[in-house]
Amino acid sequence: MDHADEELERLKRRRLLELQRRLLAEKESEVAEEKEEPSWDDVLNGCLVGRAWEVLRAARAQFPTVMPRVEEALAEAIRAGRVKQGIDGESLFQFLRQIGLPVRLQTSIRYKEHGELKTIGQRLREKQ
Repeated sequence: MDHADEELERLKRRRLLELQRRLLAEKESEVAEEKEEPSWDDVLNGCLVGRAWEVLRAARAQFPTVMPRVEEALAEAIRAGRVKQGIDGESLFQFLRQIGLPVRLQTSIRYKEHGELKTIGQRLREKQ
């Protein structure tokens, strides 16, 4: 191998190393950008209070195709500062009803008897 071929190989290796470094730097910047943007759940977690997560889980189960878009819009409103206070379960429930999503929640009626909380079903079984 003569001197010109060695010089050409050295330049090729240097160029290849430079391209590899550039690609690595681009990947690192993409990963950093992804980490900076919190997920919808992260944004919602900072704003949903009380039983709001219960309402959200029920809505996700009942409307799986629509809820991702609703969550995205809600998260964007929170990020933009249009929602300034916590969202409780009742507020979220009302909001979902207003936009046409009649979320059904599992409910039970309980009463206190002799210091114990009992359901109506338990009470009826005890009477028989």
